[in-house]
Amino acid sequence: MKPFFTLVAILAAYTLQGQYHFSGQVAENYINQNVYLSLVEDYRKTSRVYLNQVFQTTVADSLGFFSFEGNSLPAQNRIYRIHVDGCEEGLNGKNHFLRECSTTESLLFIANNNDTISIPLLSGQAFCEVSSSNDASGLLLEMESLKEEMIVDFIGHHSKTASSIHYDNWFKKFQEFANSTNEPLVELSVYEFLSDRKNETYNHYLESLSTSTFYNDLQNSLLETYPDSKFTEQYRKELHADENLIESDENSFAFNSNIIVSLIILIMFIIGAFYILKKRKSNKGFATLTPQEQKITEAIKSGKTNKEIATELFISHSTVKTHVNNIYKKLGVSSRTELQSKF
Repeated sequence: MKPFFTLVAILAAYTLQGQYHFSGQVAENYINQNVYLSLVEDYRKTSRVYLNQVFQTTVADSLGFFSFEGNSLPAQNRIYRIHVDGCEEGLNGKNHFLRECSTTESLLFIANNNDTISIPLLSGQAFCEVSSSNDASGLLLEMESLKEEMIVDFIGHHSKTASSIHYDNWFKKFQEFANSTNEPLVELSVYEFLSDRKNETYNHYLESLSTSTFYNDLQNSLLETYPDSKFTEQYRKELHADENLIESDENSFAFNSNIIVSLIILIMFIIGAFYILKKRKSNKGFATLTPQEQKITEAIKSGKTNKEIATELFISHSTVKTHVNNIYKKLGVSSRTELQSKF
């Protein structure tokens, strides 16, 4: 009996190590075709199929049922993809563009080595629901629903002000959803979506990065839950780079602002210096005039005619003309208007 109990103990220990079982059903047009299981460690590579992510392949049977099982997955949660590929040549076929077939259907979900997951066929549609022993498995589907709601909500909001308000609201919704899951992988997926440079959300993400604690909180959650994973280090580097980018932009703005202020001060200084030099020059020219010529010059500047000046100074009209000609020569002007504008 002793060998029997030893065997039972060994089998029990093996069972405790974990055994995953992922099963489901594909639509009729994918019957008897390959079904692929991928491990997605790089959160920037969730938008399409990547050949190097695929680690297990099976074939859907005549009713469309398929299953994956084993004991080789990480003990902690990870993001996985199951997809079907309608291209006749398979995953390496010529009908693929960037490893993506035009008829590919896929599902992203969260799981670990202990999970049993069922992906049912609903109303002829595959990969639209997840039934799992892991509460986190279907959260990425909920996130996709949020994305669709966001797209619909943005239809008709074209003004910059309206878009900015909507971005604020939707960033808050996504972040609150992510925080409510208590799963850093969901938070990381939200971050990936909001910070994607190809998305319209990117510029608003940079603004949000300066004010929201979501991103630093996510970094702390990843370091606590997944300290040794590649995606934690990837996130840490990206966040650091984005924060440096914002700081660089702020410094650049401050530098440019300082340049503009300096130029304004320089221009004002030049204008002031020109005015002072002009004033000094006019004063110097005015000093060369005789007392009588200075009186006549002041009278001209006040707009008086030669006749009015002659009456005021008790001199003849011709004498005023002579003085005016001498004034023009000494001051380097040729008319009353020029004299009035210069002095």
